Amino acid sequence: MPVTKLSVLRPLLLTTALAVAGVGACSGQNTAQAQSPTAAPAIAPAPDLVAGLPDFTRLVEQVGPAVVSVQAEIGSKPQVARSSPMPQNDDDEGGDEQIPEFFRRFFGPGMGPLPGGPGAPAMRPRGTSLGTGFIISGDGYVLTNHHVIDGADTVRIRLADRREFTAKVVGSDEQSDVALLKINATGLPVMRVGDSRLLKPGQWVVAIGSPFGLDHSVTAGIVSAVGRANPGADQRYVPFIQTDVAINRGNSGGPLLDTRGQVVGINSQIFSNSGGYMGVSFAIPIDVAMNAVKQLKATGKVTRGQLGVQIQGMDRDAAKALGLGDAAGALVAKVEPGSPAERAGIQRQDVIRSVNGQAVYDASDLPPIIGAMAPGTRVSIDVVRDGKPRTLSATLNALDDAVAGADGVPHAAGKPAASAPGNPLGIIGQDLSAEQRTRLGLQKGEGVLIARINGQAAREAGLQSGDVILAVGRSDVGSASALDAQLKAAGAGKPVMLLVQRGGGTRYVAVNPVQD
Repeated sequence: MPVTKLSVLRPLLLTTALAVAGVGACSGQNTAQAQSPTAAPAIAPAPDLVAGLPDFTRLVEQVGPAVVSVQAEIGSKPQVARSSPMPQNDDDEGGDEQIPEFFRRFFGPGMGPLPGGPGAPAMRPRGTSLGTGFIISGDGYVLTNHHVIDGADTVRIRLADRREFTAKVVGSDEQSDVALLKINATGLPVMRVGDSRLLKPGQWVVAIGSPFGLDHSVTAGIVSAVGRANPGADQRYVPFIQTDVAINRGNSGGPLLDTRGQVVGINSQIFSNSGGYMGVSFAIPIDVAMNAVKQLKATGKVTRGQLGVQIQGMDRDAAKALGLGDAAGALVAKVEPGSPAERAGIQRQDVIRSVNGQAVYDASDLPPIIGAMAPGTRVSIDVVRDGKPRTLSATLNALDDAVAGADGVPHAAGKPAASAPGNPLGIIGQDLSAEQRTRLGLQKGEGVLIARINGQAAREAGLQSGDVILAVGRSDVGSASALDAQLKAAGAGKPVMLLVQRGGGTRYVAVNPVQD
């Protein structure tokens, strides 16, 4: 910068001038000046341009000893683990253009990316998975990620003082990605637990971990956002902390710290389309983790509350179709039979706006709120139905971890479709056979198969052949003729909400023939 350069160069120029004057005196010239040299004027030092930036040395010195390295050893027996979405290499067929951005869990050297597609089982080879952890009590309890130790035969802990221990896995929870370990030691340095609910975007945070096996590496950044949902893994009960802290393989399970040296999160994932750090990292809030720890200590497992609804996010078209002024809330696409939601009177197409006074701005906000509550908790739920607010009360069940999925969507088969659409949206429906309904888990007279779409608005809304329409608005449909009748009754040129089943999931789709 110009000011800095001038401040440095000016004394050098003055020193050079005095030296020349001295040479002249030695040769007999300008003797008076040589005998009475003029003092150099005082020059103020340049201001420190980096003053005020944080210095994390004291923080690291105090909390560093509580950070440990975790080595999860996989034995000779093949282990089956759920793989995370992995990108293709640059030289793979298709190239980077076909690689979507994704959340990735990361391991240290010795346990690279697991093969297989999203959600597919993968065989874990023999080797060692390297990660990070931190001590939460002086008698040897250590916290790390579930995915660091998942499937391991032996878990070893190396302390900052280089002592090593074989750890016992007290319990592990896949949904929150938290694992609690125990080593046989006492008097250990302990990480102080903070309050992740107080975090705000813009605050400084620090990570300590073992990226690529480099123990106790320190990186820093700021909180980018809080309450982030994770679209790339089935962790809908975790409101992630997003940061720009540099995180890489081996940082999994390490602490995210505030400037007080308190742990506020567990580093867990990165968002990347290359496999490396790209400026977006995610941590599990320590409040979520400690809730899991309490239950793992007591019972060895984690239980969560369940409301019993399938929900989806709102958009402008959905809000318009429902007569709402904004798109805030979680839209109920399905109410599970016999669930707390059904007993509370929640209906399909209700929009959930808050639970116990805690606002639900998006569908991703609801699962962490409900999941954080114990089964048996009674909750107050504010919904909007037909444009009018209602308050309902529900008593939560225990979340069933079993995942039931339908066997895909049937191809168009059976009765021939009509030659032309009989409704204003240009959707050609086809009656489902009894066999197709059984495969889809539908009841008799439930659902209409989309055979073809001729309407532009329906295509732009994302509908496609093979989808099954269950309802138009709140009205169930079970035949192509009933679908046509309901769409005609909705009126041409008006937004309409269609309840659609695809691939085992059910959600509302707003079709807006009128584009603003």
